Amino acid sequence: MATTEGVWCLCELLRFFYSLFLPGLAVCGTLCVCLFIILWGIRLLLQRKKALVSTGKNGKKQMVVAFFHPYCNAGGEGERVLWCALRALQKKRHPEAVYVVYTGDVNVSGQQILEGAFRRFNIRLTHPVKFVFLRKRYLVEDSLYPHFTLLGQSLGSILLGWEALMQCVPDVYIDSMGYAFTLPLFKYLGGCRIGSYVHYPTISTDMLSVVKKQNVGFNNAAFITRNPFLSKVKLIYYYLFAFIYGLVGSCSDVVMVNSSWTLNHILSLWKVGNCTNIVYPPCDVQTFLDIPLLDKKKTPGHLLVSIGQFRPEKNHPLQIKAFAKLLNKKVAESLPSLKLVLIGGCRNEDDELRVNQLRRLAEELGIQEDVEFKINIPFDELKNYLSEATIGLHTMWNEHFGIGVVECMAAGTIILAHNSGGPKLDIVVPHQGEITGFLAESEEGYAETMAHILNLSEEKRLQIRSNARASVSRFSDQEFELAFLSSVENLLK
Repeated sequence: MATTEGVWCLCELLRFFYSLFLPGLAVCGTLCVCLFIILWGIRLLLQRKKALVSTGKNGKKQMVVAFFHPYCNAGGEGERVLWCALRALQKKRHPEAVYVVYTGDVNVSGQQILEGAFRRFNIRLTHPVKFVFLRKRYLVEDSLYPHFTLLGQSLGSILLGWEALMQCVPDVYIDSMGYAFTLPLFKYLGGCRIGSYVHYPTISTDMLSVVKKQNVGFNNAAFITRNPFLSKVKLIYYYLFAFIYGLVGSCSDVVMVNSSWTLNHILSLWKVGNCTNIVYPPCDVQTFLDIPLLDKKKTPGHLLVSIGQFRPEKNHPLQIKAFAKLLNKKVAESLPSLKLVLIGGCRNEDDELRVNQLRRLAEELGIQEDVEFKINIPFDELKNYLSEATIGLHTMWNEHFGIGVVECMAAGTIILAHNSGGPKLDIVVPHQGEITGFLAESEEGYAETMAHILNLSEEKRLQIRSNARASVSRFSDQEFELAFLSSVENLLK
């Protein structure tokens, strides 16, 4: 009897919950069906647009390959990868395809962008490129999101990707700048085959470690590190973001990463090891190897150069502070006259503001006469500086790769890079057991190592430069083309 009453009570309870939640379930089901119909309709519309884009003048279907690179005119390492990838596809694999670049550089023409690529990288394409100009690039600017920057930029990239997709639906979509949140959009709505070239993961286990240990960094403000509660909240936010980042990244059919450091993080987050390969970025090694080692121009003192965009993670302040310490050592150790030249690209007003802040830092340290800034300079001028320099400086913590590091080594400039990331794992490594450069971390460490290099004999410096040159052939344009074309072959079938 008790059992019968128990069953009856359970049935009544289920009936009550059913009557309570049935309307809500019905509404949710209806909304899901409506959403599915809308998305399916959008997909059909986009497929029709794709057919129109891929039909050539002769009526035959042409494959459309699109690169998502909102800052293609910036002149940095990522942009060199873009232009070398396009050149390789046009010259050696699919010259008949239609190539598209989604860019937010609306203040210049397509021809000016191509001329800039030739001026900065000495790269000229053999076939035309169609530029799709995006008006909403401001949605991925970090300045728009003073808080929750990673999330804000990622959501902004979805809207920017939507603008791109509405203008041109390609057959193959390659994100060459790290906007992984655009991948599901192009795969599931655009019906595209998806490739990713990852320079630097949007979030990494190293970033999680910085927050977990409550260390101050360019992505972890001091007021958060001082507050245990805020640190906990940020850590939870980072873990959730890393999970979602892994989901969107796994939409890729082909993943290329630029270094061993990036590979480790992407394998951990995206978990698509079966389609992930290291493709070292192309460095114009041969052009710099043309500089004769024995005939490097002699200057009254020593020139130190830095190559890299003026972005916060490049940590240019560390270079200036370490250089100031070196100048103090110079007085004590009677070193010859020294000059630091910071060479880099400015993408926008935020970068220009950073340069002004660096100028002020040099003034505060009293070394403004010994520090020069060269912004967006032509390739020939860059090469000229490297031909004269004794030391090449690089200070970014966990640099994903470091094309500037390779360029310095190929030019015969002794490199001093940060003891982390790509420089540590892939570039500034012994060649046949011989030293190829130096690594440091702190202001004092950089200053001491610079002084050590300057105190070496000419013969010893020549030996290090020769070792470095012999080690960089694996980063040449030719090696990149082979690895890149091999990786994307399945996308282009």
